[in-house]
Amino acid sequence: MNKSSNVIDLKTRARKPGEADDRGAGAAPILDMTERRNEMLSHERRKVRRTLLSEFVGAHVVVPERGLQRAVIYDISEDGIAFDIEVGGGKFETGDEVGFRVYLNHQTYFPFIVKVLNARVIPEEGVTRHGGKFLMGTINDVALHHFVKFIETVSASLRTDHGDVMVSGLRK
Repeated sequence: MNKSSNVIDLKTRARKPGEADDRGAGAAPILDMTERRNEMLSHERRKVRRTLLSEFVGAHVVVPERGLQRAVIYDISEDGIAFDIEVGGGKFETGDEVGFRVYLNHQTYFPFIVKVLNARVIPEEGVTRHGGKFLMGTINDVALHHFVKFIETVSASLRTDHGDVMVSGLRK
């Protein structure tokens, strides 16, 4: 039984440069989106590698008149951080300097300061996402540098626990 496909082969329909167009006036050219996508990726706007995170470590920010509020680190790089605060938990404005704490357990944390560069509400996630840069020369520059490197290195080999009990690399 021979079934026909619903997939349109654009390569057979694409014109070569300088070739006459027999489709009539006003016909739109066919664009190869793979080429466009690759172009966009090659012009990545970020200068530094960033690491996407989701509740990897405990984090809190000091919100004026609200105290310590839970924050979720969204991504981190050598230069800065993006973090989320639940809508209603407070919002920082561009230019604000924010006291940030990363907790390694319930009582132990290291602080640093972030200057907010942007903030926007993400309604579908119920959060306000803030992006900022680290204020260097304030506190914990060395610890912050090593923390970012640690996160980048560890996140490259993170796995999701699905309840399995298999451990790789063990000898019998």
